[in-house]
Amino acid sequence: MGGDQLDEAVAYAAKVLRTAVELDWSVKAGGLDWSCLQTAEHVAGCIVAYAGQLTGRATDTWVPFEIAFDEGSGPDDAVSVIESTGGLLSAVVRTTPPGVRAYHPYPHGSADATGFAAMGVAELLLHTYDIAQALGVDAEPPAALCEATLAWLFPQVLPARRPADQWATLLWATGRRALPGRPKRERWRWHNALEIPAGRIVLREVSPAAAADLAAGGTGGLTWIEGGPFDGTRTAAEMITKAYASGVHRPEWGMFALVRVEDQVTVGGMGFHGPPDEEGVAEVGYDLAVGARGRGYASEALGSLSEWALARPEASSLLAIIEPENTASQAVVSRAGYVRISDRENLHAYARRATA
Repeated sequence: MGGDQLDEAVAYAAKVLRTAVELDWSVKAGGLDWSCLQTAEHVAGCIVAYAGQLTGRATDTWVPFEIAFDEGSGPDDAVSVIESTGGLLSAVVRTTPPGVRAYHPYPHGSADATGFAAMGVAELLLHTYDIAQALGVDAEPPAALCEATLAWLFPQVLPARRPADQWATLLWATGRRALPGRPKRERWRWHNALEIPAGRIVLREVSPAAAADLAAGGTGGLTWIEGGPFDGTRTAAEMITKAYASGVHRPEWGMFALVRVEDQVTVGGMGFHGPPDEEGVAEVGYDLAVGARGRGYASEALGSLSEWALARPEASSLLAIIEPENTASQAVVSRAGYVRISDRENLHAYARRATA
């Protein structure tokens, strides 16, 4: 998800909307309180705001500006503004350095360039549909764009099994229609990847889209230390990919990339085998590059990840299962506040519990 996908979404939106520039854009867009022209202005406003957030490096609020169409602007003008603002966001996404995040209110208060790209694509696809629906124009974007948007912004949603159904699933995920066996959603919200600071390391949530790339032998969009990604990371990515395809993946309770703050190089992976069970227990695991071991990275990251998890109401304790001969890993969990408990099938078990 990036500049290429934004360019494709802009081109699609412009093509659809230009077929309707001779129609009456003063009517309300489908399902919205705005007119079609106001909806187009909203799209352009969102897109340029996303670009402004990234270039301004906003940390705790929106950059205080907005755009408005000139008085007397019509539908053809609106399409031109969407193309112009879309080009701005595409350029900003392409040139934003790795690791830069900017304010967005949900769910964690920030997003990276990939997240803003995905949100821009979503704005373009969905509001083009709203306008087209009101004007009686056909609008169905490329299935690959819909699939990518779902995988980046709606990781908790069961994806469509057929490419032809991706668009319908995205419309359902955003409360625009019902699907067989899935009633129309009255409330919805997309998900931007979580990032947890851990001193010299930052834990960056791996989305189902990035996990699929890792499982297929790619990099997941990350810059890896020599020799990476590693077997444990790719295995974890396969687990996330399967969980997502089955509709049981839960954002934030999957895998995180361990990224070195100083150079944005990924040195390993860490995360959970799934969300907490009915007793509030979640199992942790991690995989660190040989060249990055012995520097305290894993203990710092595990400590921060554990603090984040145990502050969540659904988690009461975390569990680490380690082979008896793996003394280095045992030292990592001990430094991160875990204590030895009863063995699990000849494997050493360590736990860290939430404090009252």
